[in-house]
Amino acid sequence: MEVEVKFRAYDGVESKIKQIANFVIEKLEEDLYFNHPCKDFKKTDEALRVRKDKEGIKITYKGAKVDKETKSREEIKLKVDDFGKAVKLFEKLGFRAVREVVKLRKIYRIGDAIICYDEVEGLGNFVEIEVESDAKNFDAAKQKVFEIAKQMGFDVKDSIRKSYLELLEEKNR
Repeated sequence: MEVEVKFRAYDGVESKIKQIANFVIEKLEEDLYFNHPCKDFKKTDEALRVRKDKEGIKITYKGAKVDKETKSREEIKLKVDDFGKAVKLFEKLGFRAVREVVKLRKIYRIGDAIICYDEVEGLGNFVEIEVESDAKNFDAAKQKVFEIAKQMGFDVKDSIRKSYLELLEEKNR
């Protein structure tokens, strides 16, 4: 399970991140999201995407959010070797490409937590804080992401629960 909170970035937050976490990698991520042929992922709060970046190509399924405070959800990832073939497979199965989300992502690590500084095309800059957890340790993981958020000057009540896809869809209505 991915336990995650997201905030709109403020001026100077990246230098704050560098003070508390170690830089890992910077990469351009190109995500293509799909909708299911028999149910609307927007209504079920699920997501399916194919991501291409310099580390390779991954298919990711995200289940519905599990609480009201975070973006935490089940996440299943698998690596594939061909972006075009992955897209073609989903299309042959009836899935419909919905939208592309492109971002420059800088990843930092603090302990077992990941902090991402994202520059999202068409949306601006955001910070995501994430910890991988199982259901048994969900509350502890949630407290950890909240503590890191507070260290960086964020108020947990200001966290954004919508995905970049949802934010782009809203903006373009």
